[in-house]
Amino acid sequence: MNALITGATKGIGRAISFKLAATGYHLAICARNPVDLAELCTELQGKYPDLEIYARATDCGDLQDLRVFAQEAQRQLGPIGTLINNVGQYLPANMLDEPEGILAQQMQVNVYAAHELSRFFGRQMRAVGAGHIINICSVAGLEPVVAAGSYSVTKYALMGLTKVLREELKPAGVKVTAIIPGATLTHSWEGTDIAPEHFIQPEDIASGVLTCLQMSAGANIEELVIKPQSGLF
Repeated sequence: MNALITGATKGIGRAISFKLAATGYHLAICARNPVDLAELCTELQGKYPDLEIYARATDCGDLQDLRVFAQEAQRQLGPIGTLINNVGQYLPANMLDEPEGILAQQMQVNVYAAHELSRFFGRQMRAVGAGHIINICSVAGLEPVVAAGSYSVTKYALMGLTKVLREELKPAGVKVTAIIPGATLTHSWEGTDIAPEHFIQPEDIASGVLTCLQMSAGANIEELVIKPQSGLF
């Protein structure tokens, strides 16, 4: 089993990488920072010696760079049966007052990257009649976060992309899932004075991903919303 994970070195992506490696998946992973990527590979292979892993420093905002990663991942590992579109950029600001270009910058990473990889691998999954695409969305794509207006717009767009993909691929037997986390304790919350127990942990999201992947062939979790029990959004 081969899985491709974008934005794999931190937070949710890192937790998913370890969860899937522990379950026997071979991994194609990317992130922008080559040092972080090399350290993650060392950790993963130290813990799971039989793991096959392809890693490439990739700017997911650059679609050509992303295509090279996708092509090389497939060449190195073989067919990718699971795609985890995890990479995301969070630039909080009131939409009317933010600098020019903030929406476009986040759309490139949060939506266009998932669109590109879903088309690339979705065609192949459709051809073989199997596969699973999981998009890491956000509660900001269900209820707008005014303090992160453009981010919310991109997450609404990602939810729309996920729904379209699901309907298009359903007849071919390919599953598409939206994982929809609330406030998750990742680097985006660095410096907060909110206690850790008020957050979801990245490992909770990873467990949700694995649950989706372990459903029977005839079942698909279309949307999985995970929110902090404390009531934090």
